[in-house]
Amino acid sequence: MMFRIPLISLALAALPWSYTASAQVDEIGYGGPEGLDIYEELSEEPTSSESDERIWDVNDSLTFIPGYDMYCHWNTNVLFDRMSAQRLDQDTLHLQLAHAECDHAMPCSGAMTSPYGMRRGRMHYGVDLDLTTGDPVVAAFSGMVRISKYNKSFGNVVVVRHYNGLETLYAHLSKRHVEPGTLIEAGDTLGLGGNTGRSYGSHLHFEVRFLDQPIDPTLLFDIENGTLKAKSFELHRATFNSLAAAKAASTASAGSRKYHIVRSGDTLSAISRRTGVRVRDLCRINGIRETSVLSIGQRIRYN
Repeated sequence: MMFRIPLISLALAALPWSYTASAQVDEIGYGGPEGLDIYEELSEEPTSSESDERIWDVNDSLTFIPGYDMYCHWNTNVLFDRMSAQRLDQDTLHLQLAHAECDHAMPCSGAMTSPYGMRRGRMHYGVDLDLTTGDPVVAAFSGMVRISKYNKSFGNVVVVRHYNGLETLYAHLSKRHVEPGTLIEAGDTLGLGGNTGRSYGSHLHFEVRFLDQPIDPTLLFDIENGTLKAKSFELHRATFNSLAAAKAASTASAGSRKYHIVRSGDTLSAISRRTGVRVRDLCRINGIRETSVLSIGQRIRYN
């Protein structure tokens, strides 16, 4: 069941410190920061009508906002601050994911169509799950909605912070049914699946993060069976090593990639015949559609 905390919009306004604003652009489009990094209310003086209201202080934030003691902020605008992500300061951290079957849910029931890792030379910080536009997308665990907005890369996107400090992201939704500050339970509907933002076909882009650092969702979820692999998860520094390893492997293989340079009169069908690679595979590798217009000088990768 979903609940809304009326005072949540005051959570930052009453804090005794400021959080430096920064405008950053996500050039990659996968899970990076964008926009302003703080509520506008932080710089506003309370109006006379607010003078009689109870002021929200840091103790309220610690009590009502999941994981506030870990993050020390509640930002409802920036998806993830990749540049200043906090590092795990201990060798192993035990995260309780669930106590019972009702404590978790797969966001949707579709098969995985794209895994976590390097993809077309860019890091894919989550997994893509197949769905049909209009299918419900549900919360993986209970927690509080931190982000609910439209993003040029993710389309309609929702980020939920959970009580163990994990955050999950649900992108490319056709509709959003929650707002920042909404308390949700595992299995509650966050919105409807879709194809918004930088997306080719209806699917759900699903991410798991801890202190803004990405974690391969398949380490936690058995996606094929729609279950958790275990009710607890041992988070350690090596958990994030797969990210560095994937990037290194991509750099090593970059020199072996083969490209066709588009010339006048070239079509995807002609390039397919010349390279022996199917049109649909050319589209998948290059992130284009079969109806895309090719430009002279454009590089089309075919391996």
